[in-house]
This record gives sequence, structure tokens and C-alpha cells, in this order.
Amino acid sequence: MAMQPDKVKYRKMHRGSRTGLATSGNTVAFGEFGLMALERCWMDGKQLEACRVAITRYMKRKGKMWIRVFPQKSYTKKPLETRMGKGKAPLEGWVAVVRPANILFEVDGITEAEARESMRLAATKLPIKTKFISRHHHAS
Repeated sequence: MAMQPDKVKYRKMHRGSRTGLATSGNTVAFGEFGLMALERCWMDGKQLEACRVAITRYMKRKGKMWIRVFPQKSYTKKPLETRMGKGKAPLEGWVAVVRPANILFEVDGITEAEARESMRLAATKLPIKTKFISRHHHAS
């Protein structure tokens, strides 16, 4: 089951702005190692879920993991072969707005080598370039 908000009062959102760097959520806060986004995108619930599975599977119940982004923005899509107009499209899915410098995932309780590998596996599931960082010597 892909992540999405539980209750939603107003279903349809504006696309919003994606410019700028991440100002919050841009330091490793919970764990020891993290995966940092280097590009901007809308990351959908299925992508996050795939990463979560990849990381947890690699860690084999050692260590702890945090997901720092949550898909709370809804996006809509017109059905195929539909003419323009007739109002805004029905809901297609949920996305998290990701900006450069956002920390996406964090892990702790495993060695750096293991953390690196688990993040590498997760990164292959994502549509953007990412960077492995650790809490102590990260480029601020």
C-alpha cells in the first residue's frame, strides 16, 4: 500500500512552486546516515514505498530507518482521450515535493558500508540524483 494522507478535506490542489532549496528537512536529524536529494521532483507514494522495501530488506531487521518525506500533495490527471475543459481532473495519486538538499531517508544502527549500500539500492528506485551523507562530516 503506497503512502498517502488518511483523511483529506479538500481533494484537489494547485501545483504550487518547486523552486528554491530545501530549508527545512535538510540535515540528518534522527539517524546516523542519510540520503540527500540533489534534484527537485515530485516523488510519488509508490517510489517511496519501493525505497522503503529496498532499505528494510537490505538491513534485514538490523538498525532503524526514518522516512523524512511524506506524499501529502495530491495530483490529478485527465483520463486518456478526453477533450479539454469540463473542470479539473480526478485525483491520480499523492506526491511529496522534493527539493535539492532534502533528506529523504535516514538509517541508524548499521555500519557505514551497510548504510551506503542500502541507500544505493534505494537511490536506484528514485527518479533523481541523490547523495549519501553522514551526520558527522556532511557538507553544510
